[in-house]
Amino acid sequence: MINILEGLIIIGGAEDKKGEKKILQEVCAHIDKESQLLVIVTVATQLPVEVGNEYSNLFYNMGIKNISVLDVRKRADALKSENVDLIEKASLVFFTGGDQLRITSILGGTPLYKTMKRRHSEDCVFVGTSAGASVMSDIMIVTGPDDESAKKCTLKMAPGLGLITGVLIDMHFAQRGRIGRLLVGVAENPEVLGIGIDEDTSIIINRENVLRVLGSGAVYIIDGSNISDTNVSEQHQDNILSIYNVTMHVLKSEDKFDLKARKPFI
Repeated sequence: MINILEGLIIIGGAEDKKGEKKILQEVCAHIDKESQLLVIVTVATQLPVEVGNEYSNLFYNMGIKNISVLDVRKRADALKSENVDLIEKASLVFFTGGDQLRITSILGGTPLYKTMKRRHSEDCVFVGTSAGASVMSDIMIVTGPDDESAKKCTLKMAPGLGLITGVLIDMHFAQRGRIGRLLVGVAENPEVLGIGIDEDTSIIINRENVLRVLGSGAVYIIDGSNISDTNVSEQHQDNILSIYNVTMHVLKSEDKFDLKARKPFI
């Protein structure tokens, strides 16, 4: 079952930062530039100062007046009251790229994580790019082979932040040839929708559970609910995956998809 807490923008990574910046402009449109606070979360990256400064400068030059960087590098930082207070005050929270497992292993179970979940269920918009995109769902891909035919049991998955449930998100999709690994993820979890997002491409999800695509690439939605047969199992893990009657939708910019009805939105 798809369950979305209101206000999600999920970016496939490598969003345009020098040209028209369509995706970042969309992000800015979800906040009052004069009065509301945008918080940049750099927990995923090993270069928090550099990445934090890059996005701070970008958003400032796009008109956002109030910007803070959440400096969380270890679990002890997620216990600090000043960091919790920052999320309490935020109207938009932006997760940068890096390593998605750093996000969940550092934030999971902490007061900061619980505050994020609550704020998102209220009125705070959450945005994630690259690793920050993968972590938005309740289950996420940690590692898996790129540019290969799908093979059984080749994915490492882990719990995500759970800001959206019932989906499995992969990023840098066409650029890194990740169709095979997303098919494996759907074969192993046929109740979820697999969503692959190209670079410089995003999905914006509204309160009616309708997904809108924005960006220069495509979004690929894999529906395994009608799979009739598959050989996925722990035995013979190096075998090629066989999967029948899986459905894939390919969406371009401004196309829409009804996540609950599992069909393109017209």
